[in-house]
Amino acid sequence: MISILWLLLSSAPLAEQVADKPKRSALNQLTRTLLRKYDCGVRPVQNWTRPTLIHIDLILQSVLDVDGKTQQVTTSIWYRQIWTDEFLVWDPEEFDGITEISLSSDAIWVPDLIISEFVDVGESPAIPYVYVNSSGMVKNNKPIQVVSACDLELYAFPFDKQNCTLTFRSWLHSVNEVNLTLWRSAEEIANDQKSFMDDGEWELLSVPSRYWHLRLDDRDYAHIQFNVLIRRRPLLYVVSLLIPSIFLMVVDVISFYLPPNSGTRITFKTSILLGYTVFRVNLMNEMPATAIRTPLIGVFFAVCMALLVLNLSISIFVVKLLHHNEKEVKEMSVSACLLDKYGSSSQTFLESNFTSVKTLVDVDQCGGYEFDLAPEEDLLSLSELQESAPRLERLLQEVVALRLYLQEGESDDLAQADWVALCCKVDILLFRVYLFILVVYASTLLLLWASWSSA
Repeated sequence: MISILWLLLSSAPLAEQVADKPKRSALNQLTRTLLRKYDCGVRPVQNWTRPTLIHIDLILQSVLDVDGKTQQVTTSIWYRQIWTDEFLVWDPEEFDGITEISLSSDAIWVPDLIISEFVDVGESPAIPYVYVNSSGMVKNNKPIQVVSACDLELYAFPFDKQNCTLTFRSWLHSVNEVNLTLWRSAEEIANDQKSFMDDGEWELLSVPSRYWHLRLDDRDYAHIQFNVLIRRRPLLYVVSLLIPSIFLMVVDVISFYLPPNSGTRITFKTSILLGYTVFRVNLMNEMPATAIRTPLIGVFFAVCMALLVLNLSISIFVVKLLHHNEKEVKEMSVSACLLDKYGSSSQTFLESNFTSVKTLVDVDQCGGYEFDLAPEEDLLSLSELQESAPRLERLLQEVVALRLYLQEGESDDLAQADWVALCCKVDILLFRVYLFILVVYASTLLLLWASWSSA
């Protein structure tokens, strides 16, 4: 009894294996039948005058890199080739209802389609199989990382748009042998953004396509060109590049409100210029490298640096005017004039008396006090007058010199105040000129960026 049960249990897997064997045999038999006399080097048509029609479909998945220096763009696409192989046709009823199988792409004929802008081999995964159905339709679906050449226009960075082309064509066969067409409609391909990774730096606008012929050596070659239209998202560069530069320029403009005769003005402007230089050096890697045209943002930074230098030069000029006036006052001081007039000890009494009287006359003409030098004979005798004359002369000289010094000091203070007021007016005039240049430059730059971003 136990042996009978054991035989029944052991016979069940064998029955399943016998039932599965025809299916595996049918697939194996179908593959052997299709590839037994198949030549992968011959174009798969019964009538050689009829061209093989290749259907192409493209889905853009992401933009991986845009290199302005080498003018290369790296994109990830999902690429499909569909064509009919007249040598890979079978009746599904003869092979257990099999309607579709996978075959090695090396075992069958594959069209020699290339991308004209292709410049480098990307990190694309190898897909060694294709799908073939019973009617001979071959589907070759594969992801491709394309490194292609592109005419990048980075002048409007970071508000730039790029138009990069991917042109598919047969490397060898003319349009009479291999012709191309789109698998989906051009409108559907252009507006298909469902698979695009829309969280990166670039925004996909559309992927228009067109079909055209290239005539070469009296033969026409079919081409299908896809235009990948992308636009850069500028927020990152506005925050990290433009806004700090604008803040530094605003602070530089506000520094004009510091008094021109204060020593901190030039120091403050020099610190701004130094800080802007360090800021530019640290963010050099954020700038696009191009050997064709300097981006507009590069011109913006260069002009901002020039404006900072101009602002510093204006402040140095105004401070130079102020210190130039003080130097002239020191050279024309009253003490130097008095020393030149009264410092000689060889003057005689008559010369000193004459000088004193002349000085008093000058003082009287200037609106000063009047001195009565007529001697009083009732109070002073001639001998006493002769003895006290040198002391009176020295006292008179000191009084006159003191008064002249005070008057000259007051006039110097008034002249200095007038000169400072004049320098302040010059500073205000130069500030308005500088502000006008800055406004004109900023307006021109904004108009250029707006025109490029709306184009």
